[in-house]
Amino acid sequence: MTRRLFVGQALACGGLQSAPPPKRYDVLVYGATSGGIIAAVAAAREGLRVALAEQGRYLGGMTTSGLGRTDYGKKETIGGYSLEFYQRLGKKYGEPVSWFFEPHMAELVFKEMLTEAKVDVFTERRLRASGGVRKRGARIRELFFENGTAIEAALFIDAAYEGDLLNQAKVKYTVGREGVTHYDETLAGVRPRDRNHQFDFAVRGIGEVTKKPLADIGLAPRGEIGAADKKVQAYNFRLCLTRNPANRVEIPKPNGYDPARWTLAARYLEAFAREKKRVPEMKDLFLVGVMPNGKTDFNNRGPVSTDYIGASWDYPEADYAGRAAIWQAHIDYTAGLFYFLRTDERVPESLRVEMATWGLAADEFASTNHWPHQLHVREARRLIGDFVMTQRDIQTDLTKEDAIGMGSYNSDSRNVQRYIQADGTVQNEGNMEVRVTPYQIPYRVLLPKKKEAENLLVPVCVSSSHVAHSTLRIEPVYMIMGQAAGVAAKLAVGKAVQDVDTAALRARLKSQGTIFEWVQSK
Repeated sequence: MTRRLFVGQALACGGLQSAPPPKRYDVLVYGATSGGIIAAVAAAREGLRVALAEQGRYLGGMTTSGLGRTDYGKKETIGGYSLEFYQRLGKKYGEPVSWFFEPHMAELVFKEMLTEAKVDVFTERRLRASGGVRKRGARIRELFFENGTAIEAALFIDAAYEGDLLNQAKVKYTVGREGVTHYDETLAGVRPRDRNHQFDFAVRGIGEVTKKPLADIGLAPRGEIGAADKKVQAYNFRLCLTRNPANRVEIPKPNGYDPARWTLAARYLEAFAREKKRVPEMKDLFLVGVMPNGKTDFNNRGPVSTDYIGASWDYPEADYAGRAAIWQAHIDYTAGLFYFLRTDERVPESLRVEMATWGLAADEFASTNHWPHQLHVREARRLIGDFVMTQRDIQTDLTKEDAIGMGSYNSDSRNVQRYIQADGTVQNEGNMEVRVTPYQIPYRVLLPKKKEAENLLVPVCVSSSHVAHSTLRIEPVYMIMGQAAGVAAKLAVGKAVQDVDTAALRARLKSQGTIFEWVQSK
């Protein structure tokens, strides 16, 4: 397996071709994330002719790329087509509903839903880096792709994680964290020390010889508590691993592997054993979600784990080559971490032995050497509409006249940066895990300003602050908002999306099983 193979396949786009006549649809969804797929299915079920254009080769975003341990919050708030997806998965496993599942099964269900709805799916359709969107006034008319094709539509839905369509449509957006005074949010901006995913005991972050910060520690100071910045929470890969020898593929040593890079991790393991008076185990370093057939969803746990802290900052605004480099850097980081834990003598022997029993699942992600197709882009661009959802909307102002569904997961941001304190020890900053009361999501979060785009809906990079986005960014909620976007597309025929009758939209969504009130199950 070569170093570049993953990126070339996961982010592949078609070569340039002579441009055929543009195709015309009622709705064009850009981005086959979970939210994009459900948006396309919902619009098609409303009788519209729908195209789904995905920039890469694979469908489903994180839901089909290792995030099989669903972050659902309060299950009672998940209804409509989002719940239908998990119920369909349940049927595959012989149970009423499956919240924990294998990647390939999620992909199968999504494909079945798209086929049944007669959605035209186009993969390897990445927007031209410039000139990818043709507008007339405030209406988008056509998208142009790198492979020379083009698609016209009456209405567009940007459902990608990055928000490239809304960017090229000249719609206002933001990146990073607002300060506490911007929207009067106590959770905004640079955060005080959090109890989770943090160094709970002193670990020195300065090299003994260089007297400089170790690898993967930022050089800049943390910043003032509550201050705004343009930094983005950490991304990671959600690896689908197994201990089954018959289905296990070893995670390879990445090209350019340097043991010195893992000095901080080695120091942390040493401090862990000293302070806790026991040898660290794998469960101390990873959150392991158990999935069917002996597979797992590996997620970040603790201060040094799969989250590549500080490496995501440039991703939202990077060009395609820049994003590919960031993607590859995350692959090298993740593979390097596992190789270090499996082989380095600074790692306690019992932990090395335990790590050696795990490998990539051989029956998942075959075309990318069993590595997930999608990097977990937890946050990128965020729309700025006439209404911006903020902390009060997830904590106190919980009901909305134009509600399109509910959210309930924690306000959950991963660490944003790692820095050196005055005493030379290291700390992480940015983690935020604050419970919310189930809240209603307003239709307005999907809407750009009317003067900027009157036929564009945005169910992923929604109009929200960093604090509010940290609870909205959950795959079931993306599907809830995607369904609303697809149904709203039907109601927007002949008018602007900002002029949709929200009472009619709510009634239609309710008839499809969308949940508007939280009733806790007994």
